[in-house]
Amino acid sequence: MKRLILAVASIGLLGMAFAPNAPADEWNKKTVLTVSEPIQVPNMILPAGTYVIKLLDSPSDRHIVQIFNADENHLFTTILAIPNYRLQPTGKTVVTFWETPPGQPKALRAWFYPGDNFGQEFAYPKTAAAQIAAVSHQTVPTTEATQAAELPQAKVTQTQPEPQPQQEVAQNTPPPAPEAAAAPEPTPSPAAVPRELPKTASPYPLIGLLGAFSLGLFALVRAFRLS
Repeated sequence: MKRLILAVASIGLLGMAFAPNAPADEWNKKTVLTVSEPIQVPNMILPAGTYVIKLLDSPSDRHIVQIFNADENHLFTTILAIPNYRLQPTGKTVVTFWETPPGQPKALRAWFYPGDNFGQEFAYPKTAAAQIAAVSHQTVPTTEATQAAELPQAKVTQTQPEPQPQQEVAQNTPPPAPEAAAAPEPTPSPAAVPRELPKTASPYPLIGLLGAFSLGLFALVRAFRLS
């Protein structure tokens, strides 16, 4: 009986020893992130390597994120974030990145812990947020806070992308009139054909001839009557 009681007590102590680990990870969302190239986070650039990301141990603010080295003995930065929601949770860690200007490391945008339908979207300083918004054409969370002590009281605003220039169109300007087509040159018409033939001689000789013929005929008839 004593051995049984001792065994049960040992199992209970063993369970108490391991129990805090799982709730601790669920509480601070501890995540190990390994990157093969430099990445940009608010206020600094992290070289390629392994990092630990977790929430600040604060019951009042669950949107302050800390980034440590792999051994968790050096704190690189503390970041203010806002909630970012997703429709379909996954069973693994998901991180997303912002598009950045050419030549700059990609910027860490949001971090989702396995199984959660919400994550943390990081707020960037105003200058960096404006550069990211100009390239991505999306609103980017921004904050004026630069020190860890300022983050609990800091506010997050949205940096809007600058509007794209549009081609100006003149108002109330009538469209140019189409050019008038040149009138075709008139085609010369053929010479009109006269309806009557032109008269080539005077009628007076014909009248004289008829008169002489009449006189001759009259003389011939008279001579015949006298004979």
